[in-house]
Amino acid sequence: MRRSNLALVLRHISGHGPCSRSAVAVATRLNKTTVTSLVSELQARGLVKETGPQHAGSVGRPSVALVLDGSRVGALGVEVNVDYIAAIATDLAGRVLIDRRISFDAMGSGPERSLDELACVIEKTLADLEPLGVTPAGITVAVPGLVDTTNGTVVVAPNLGWRGVKVAERLSRADIPGDIPIGVDNDANLAALAEYTFGVAAGTSDLVYLTGEVGVGGGVISGGRLLGGADGFAGEVGHVVVDPSGEACRCGLTGCWETKVGLAALVRMATPDRAYGRRSQIVRDPEERLAEIEQRRAEGDPRVDTAVAEVGAWLGIGAAMLVNLFNPRVIVLGGYFARLADLLIPAAERELARLGMSGAAGRCRFVASDLGFGAASRGAAGVVVERALSDPANIEIRHPQPPA
Repeated sequence: MRRSNLALVLRHISGHGPCSRSAVAVATRLNKTTVTSLVSELQARGLVKETGPQHAGSVGRPSVALVLDGSRVGALGVEVNVDYIAAIATDLAGRVLIDRRISFDAMGSGPERSLDELACVIEKTLADLEPLGVTPAGITVAVPGLVDTTNGTVVVAPNLGWRGVKVAERLSRADIPGDIPIGVDNDANLAALAEYTFGVAAGTSDLVYLTGEVGVGGGVISGGRLLGGADGFAGEVGHVVVDPSGEACRCGLTGCWETKVGLAALVRMATPDRAYGRRSQIVRDPEERLAEIEQRRAEGDPRVDTAVAEVGAWLGIGAAMLVNLFNPRVIVLGGYFARLADLLIPAAERELARLGMSGAAGRCRFVASDLGFGAASRGAAGVVVERALSDPANIEIRHPQPPA
């Protein structure tokens, strides 16, 4: 009961602070003595702090205002993708403390080497948090594939070439403190949660997020909740077959949507000499590839506009299926889709209007994410924050409780 009440009080202060102990008692229907005790424990865990007197315009001594602290409690979200590894560390209030991304050929490196590199990034980020006085409450790893979240195993990640990779178990053997819980989840689902929480469409109860990477994943928020499916594998929209006579996909099927709209498809059409898989190519961050495509467009290379127009049309064709299935109000374009949104959206809108059910399509709009390629790692950090708010008793007591 006390654990539940701790979470109840912390969530109220987080959502309604600054507020007084009396206001917390009224809102939570707990008695004032209980609230005072719970607040003292939350202060001891470094989750709540006092900000000074709160004047409400009434006669008498002003009450002391409480706000969410969490500046000493951290959350770490990391992502391993085809050509990069990213890490974002935040405090409990969601303030970004560290944001880094390195180029890395995960597709060509295999799971062991990739997880070694991921562990190095995690260890370095944890070391950077130490002088800030921040203790991480957990780590969540984002992976572009089907993930068994109960044991942190990647069931299959076609674009990485991973099958049955026990990510959480492998990282537990790295030089990472054993008391930091490690979770693993799908990158698109985590990015969708980030968008729903603090992205351009924050608070939209029905939205679809599209990753816009080499592979194309989707995260679906329906009625304010992430749509997981029976096994947590919902949202693999990139492997819906849209052209049975099209290109072979790394998943084993032919003509998957991501073979038409993934970053690899755009690069192959716009800059064929820089296509993924060419042995002579150095590892390139997605931002570098996009900069080169934009440069060639500025130089008048006609292949770029042709490629963008084709990707935009196929983006709209797939989006029409998503609108007919999930009836979202917003389709959030992430990754490289966001970078080229001004060029992609007009063609996508035409196809959506042509193929979508008229009522649903007319009330759905495309928007470009402003979280860039860090959406998944930001969402991963958000999962850690959410877990801490839901069970603050898991955060260790940092200093003795102040007197009531």
